[in-house]
Amino acid sequence: MASREKELSALTQTSDPPRGQLSELLGRLVYPFRRGKPPEPRPPTGFYTDTTVCIGCKACEVACKQWNQLPSDGFNWSGNSYDNTTELSATTWRHVKFIEQFSAEVPSGLATLDTLSNEQALNRWLMMSDHCKHCLAAPCHQACPTGAIIQNEFENVYIQADICNGCSCCVAACPFGVITRSDLGGHSHKCTLCYDRQRDGLEPACAKACPTKSIHFGPIEELREQARKRVEELHQRGVPQAYLYGDVPTETYSEMHSFYLLVDRPSVYGLPDSPFNPWLHMMGDYVRSVAGGLAAIAVLLLVVFLLKP
Repeated sequence: MASREKELSALTQTSDPPRGQLSELLGRLVYPFRRGKPPEPRPPTGFYTDTTVCIGCKACEVACKQWNQLPSDGFNWSGNSYDNTTELSATTWRHVKFIEQFSAEVPSGLATLDTLSNEQALNRWLMMSDHCKHCLAAPCHQACPTGAIIQNEFENVYIQADICNGCSCCVAACPFGVITRSDLGGHSHKCTLCYDRQRDGLEPACAKACPTKSIHFGPIEELREQARKRVEELHQRGVPQAYLYGDVPTETYSEMHSFYLLVDRPSVYGLPDSPFNPWLHMMGDYVRSVAGGLAAIAVLLLVVFLLKP
């Protein structure tokens, strides 16, 4: 009996004190304004995509849909090579592009080793697995009015769908056309860089599924070093046009934590040749807005002065 009383006493001492209706109401009112403790910063991570070894198998696209439980986009032929998804969307966070570069000339007769060796350089297939660039200074992050878009502890751009109000400011701000507003829920969606898997120490599903290691995942500094060595290797093997896209900042755009190794102009892959952060225009927009407002006030005062009897 005494031991039972001790157990009840211990439970009473460790349990929270009873709360009245007033304190419960105040707690509910204050709770939304309380800031939780943010997670500890982790080493920045990202993707390095080597397009020279992509075979267009779409394993990354399927793995992304399967892990994130995204619905199918259908099985309709687009007429653009073997590309049936055509673009990134709220339900397609990875999109494998097929770029066909073939000459219009048809060789006459049977092909020989000599004719194959002299084949034009543009007779090739370029393939690229496209996704969110996870920019260091992301325009979507800067444009979001509700704070739904954040940079998590891995310095990846992440959209909190439950906070998104569907205003689509991020859609207009992204120069790569990555973010899309869902027709079903009205919220914006894009690649999360498998944030849930990263928190459990796992690599993203797309990188895990890639059979040719075209998609590399890891700390961003290690990826840059690995990518630069790959470019030097390709140059030595007779591919002088190989270069990295988005690995370093430019005058008009920040570095990207998901960058690419390309062998043709960015526009060939559907990427802007010189991405521009629209935020850089904001100072001029503010100046023009203030000047327009002052001009309107001056005109109104002039009209009132002229009409005054």
